[in-house]
Amino acid sequence: MNPRIVIAGTGSGSGKTTVTVGLLQAFKNKGMQAQGFKCGPDYIDPSYHTAVTGRASRNTDSWMLGEEGMKDVFRRGSGDADISVIEGVMGMYDGKSPTSDHGSTAEISQMLEAPVILVVNISSMARSAAAIVKGFQSLSDSNIAGVLLNMAGSEGHAGLCQTAIEQECGVPVVGFLLKGDVPSIPERHLGLIPAIERGELDSFFEELGTVMAERIDLDMLYDIAASAPDRVWPVRTPLEAQYKAVIAVAYDAAFNFYYPENLEMLEESGAELAYFKPLENEPLPPRADGLYIGGGFPEEFAEELAGNQQTKTSIRKALEEKLPVYAECGGYMYLADTLTTTDGKAHDMIGIIPVDVAMQTKLASLGYREITALDDSVIMKRGATAKGHEFHYSTAQEKADWPPHHEVKAMRGTKQEGYYTDHITAGYTHLHFGSNPSIPARFVEKASAWREMKENRRET
Repeated sequence: MNPRIVIAGTGSGSGKTTVTVGLLQAFKNKGMQAQGFKCGPDYIDPSYHTAVTGRASRNTDSWMLGEEGMKDVFRRGSGDADISVIEGVMGMYDGKSPTSDHGSTAEISQMLEAPVILVVNISSMARSAAAIVKGFQSLSDSNIAGVLLNMAGSEGHAGLCQTAIEQECGVPVVGFLLKGDVPSIPERHLGLIPAIERGELDSFFEELGTVMAERIDLDMLYDIAASAPDRVWPVRTPLEAQYKAVIAVAYDAAFNFYYPENLEMLEESGAELAYFKPLENEPLPPRADGLYIGGGFPEEFAEELAGNQQTKTSIRKALEEKLPVYAECGGYMYLADTLTTTDGKAHDMIGIIPVDVAMQTKLASLGYREITALDDSVIMKRGATAKGHEFHYSTAQEKADWPPHHEVKAMRGTKQEGYYTDHITAGYTHLHFGSNPSIPARFVEKASAWREMKENRRET
């Protein structure tokens, strides 16, 4: 069996994250191995899931990965789990297109044949809640198997909505949450990861789990999850590892936005991953044949990163020796000349890419991206494509003319973006290697070639 449920919402802010995290904690408290997933390209909510379960939460994304790739991601995470809880994104039907389910929570539920629990904010309504549920049932193949009521004014109010929904829509209400029942979810940006690592959110998670156990029929919820048909999920056969190399990975509170599959696919392609922490002034591992710097919150630690000279010097020296590097978003910002925070203070970064980065108070870019490589690089051949997303509050001011790495196709047009040399690929787009499995293989190949070149140079 592979019990699974999707927690969908009528829109953003309906309470999906609170419900998902609370359920993961509640099932964990019952002694179950609970696995979290998140629809769409998001790193923040999976951080909560992982903190609660101790298992890496994964992103189920049908647009970036296609059905086969998305199912492979689900297989990787759910194999030994007692229950999988899949948190939706935005409203249940919101995705890539306004006229189809493509890339939406609904499409994920259909592909995984996973029953849906629809979270409905019932504030200031009664029978109208049934109309909302019925509308969601009628739009597409909804898989709605239950409803969870949020923001109820009282138990009586929840009862009115429950009666209307169960009689009009034919699905059970699995429970309700009163206004003020659960603590506000912590800020999802400032200092989230270090707070999790220090255990500061443990009491929050426990409180959520306790409330869920009191308000939600967990046995009914599990039975709904267990009603999902048992399936043998496809296994994506990794490319044969033809090369070996050590890839250094920057991983700490400043740099932690990595899809688990990206790291796994590097290993499957022959990489040994060597993690280091720029925030602790750790130098680049001397064995490194390549460097991967993911996204995160470097702006929150700009002063510390600027002052950690040992790390900066070791990376700068390696890149001057043409060490292959792939850096995305936060990593791109770290390789820049300066990073200016919202207080107007400029901090010196590594200084390899001739660009000044400045934080903005409003979101600068958000959305899916499909990229096409404009030239051969350490991760892609010219003309190759991959999919990912952008999410950043900063803007980059180029200080010199240099060729961009890729052409980026977005909903609102096409642009050229990213920094490219023969050994550096960097830019704002977060790529999912599952959208092009040749990326990790090529990166390992380039890292292996660099090591061989360096060894040959020493011998001569």
